Amino acid sequence: MGIFVSLLVLSGLIFFHELGHYLAARFVGVYVEVFSIGFGKRLFSFKKFDTEWSISAIPLGGYVKMKGQDDSDPTKKSYDADSYNTKTPQQKIFILLAGPAFNFVLAFFLYFIIALSSPPVLSPVIGKVMENSPASVAGLESNDTVIAINNIKIESWEEMSDIIKSSSGTLKLEILRDGVTEYKTLTPKLRETKNMFGETIQKKMIGIGSAGVTHPLKLGVIETLKYATDQTIWASTMIFTGVKKLIVGDVPSSELGGVISIIKLTSDATQSGWVSVLFFAALISVNLGVLNLLPIPALDGGHIMFNLYELIFRREASEAVMMNFTIAGWILLAGLMGLGIFNDINRLVG
Repeated sequence: MGIFVSLLVLSGLIFFHELGHYLAARFVGVYVEVFSIGFGKRLFSFKKFDTEWSISAIPLGGYVKMKGQDDSDPTKKSYDADSYNTKTPQQKIFILLAGPAFNFVLAFFLYFIIALSSPPVLSPVIGKVMENSPASVAGLESNDTVIAINNIKIESWEEMSDIIKSSSGTLKLEILRDGVTEYKTLTPKLRETKNMFGETIQKKMIGIGSAGVTHPLKLGVIETLKYATDQTIWASTMIFTGVKKLIVGDVPSSELGGVISIIKLTSDATQSGWVSVLFFAALISVNLGVLNLLPIPALDGGHIMFNLYELIFRREASEAVMMNFTIAGWILLAGLMGLGIFNDINRLVG
């Protein structure tokens, strides 16, 4: 069941990405020959709106085949009025950006649905208190609930953590212990820890761990919109940063995951309920949007790069250049996919 849900989620995200390209292409008058979910042998297809809609055997991607555009051979062109090749660079960039844009919009919508469901968040209830830490010295204990810091009301563990790590100087904590309000004063200390990319960083901490207590997040309409916006921006920033760190070598290539990781993690999320599935789907949607914007010739970002060249220099790149870059792009993509699958298998076997 988990694998079925994973493939369904992945196919749905790919569908919305390609739908962005399709609608943008039709909007500027480009004839779309094929809209396919998956690659390889076609398992099912039908004709509607002058386009062949199909589901193919390998459900690990998809494509919209526009008249005059062929990624397998970029030298094949058509100069009919309804061809991709006759459109201006601005129109082609609009078509290319529409796919990733739909991924970001879909992620926002999913985060919005998550917010409406009152998702569980960690409560600011203290679990473990480290010995000789600022929290221990100040007299904080397990099961204390942090109500406010420096007169700022605390609703969640994340809010408390953000205030602590960005603090400067002494903090005044208002806590609830056995129904009685108490006040504690402490000063966070810089300590070594790991960030989400596995890097060692210095971070201000007070030496406490969460008790694992959760409560439903209740949001109004404006707060729900803000939550969806903040989560979409956070996911985009995280993935852009992760890609940059992989490129410059701050994060080892062994951290790269492939389609097996995506399927496994989505399958695991199904065990935690539909909110977890939606949250992970939103994250993958942003991932697809970001990765497709990379300037690799076989991806949307690579095509945008060629069109920016045409826009700036008032001429298309030569056929030989486009062919060589496209081949290089496919080789790079194949290498990255192979590395991701290799890392996935290594993780699975321990």
